[in-house]
Amino acid sequence: MSGTIEHFIDGLPKAELHLHIEGTLEPEMVFALAERNGLKLPYASIEALRAAYRFKDLQDFLNLYYQAAQVLVTERDFFDLTRAYLARAAADGVRHAEIFFDPQTHTKRGVPMAAVVDGIVAALAEAERERGLTSRLILCFLRDLDAADAMATLDAALPFRRHIAGVGLDSAEAGNPPAKFAEVFQRARALGFKGVAHAGEEGPAAYVTAALDDLGALRIDHGVRSIDDAALVERLARSQVPLTVCPLSNQYLRVTPDLSRHPLRELMAAGVLVTINSDDPAYFGGYVNANYRAVQKAFDLSRAELAGLARASFAASWLDAGAKAKRIAEVEAYAAAG
Repeated sequence: MSGTIEHFIDGLPKAELHLHIEGTLEPEMVFALAERNGLKLPYASIEALRAAYRFKDLQDFLNLYYQAAQVLVTERDFFDLTRAYLARAAADGVRHAEIFFDPQTHTKRGVPMAAVVDGIVAALAEAERERGLTSRLILCFLRDLDAADAMATLDAALPFRRHIAGVGLDSAEAGNPPAKFAEVFQRARALGFKGVAHAGEEGPAAYVTAALDDLGALRIDHGVRSIDDAALVERLARSQVPLTVCPLSNQYLRVTPDLSRHPLRELMAAGVLVTINSDDPAYFGGYVNANYRAVQKAFDLSRAELAGLARASFAASWLDAGAKAKRIAEVEAYAAAG
């Protein structure tokens, strides 16, 4: 294989493990769904909405994120949203995706849980059938709401448990430590759900430790503040608990001032199992390949290092051992040809 490093990234088989389906809501789709559902938007045009995608911090982003999500009303809306993401992901070489959804964002507006789950699941099934793109679905609790609301959401999701592989924790991290949801995660584990949690994005390294100890998280979403605690970095490297890092998101939300100062390279050098993901790509400047290209440029990553990140994405996934081995072999073959 010959060509540019960008071409290499484009064809590199990879998994995406940190993707909020509501965060793939492009401005064009916001307007299309608003029209379909008879909703009026506070923006005069697609361009005006896109211009609002300038955020000073996580909360600033969340305010717009929740506002835009109000156009998602019907099962068809969730199907169309998910289908559009999966088409983009497949074009980026994604072979497997583990997708977050936030039911509380929708059920509090009167949208039935069934409309949310059934729409997403139908698109996931279509992508596997037509593209061979496998997936897992992860229900996230909004951490700025109380634990009782999360527990009620878990109960409401039980009729759909065959479609949901695990639970997660997202939304505003500051002032909402993982311990707040310890009982919810304990019950979810007892019911057979795996657990992940956002931690160490705007919150401190201590929140990563708490997500591991109080929630039993199998993966840490973001986790970049781990770099502030040498003992934690050593623990992550020893245990190989994955971090699902989202570089462009970190830059857009000013978690790091620019990618050249992002801790990705340090975490890789320390032996931490890090993966590259897009988080909320409609809002943060690009889908997964844009994130790979950005870190390649920032750190002058070699093809071997990029292939290592792709291998890590499958190793950190919830695919079974045989499927992991098959996908990792695809990465090895691709890298060898390159």
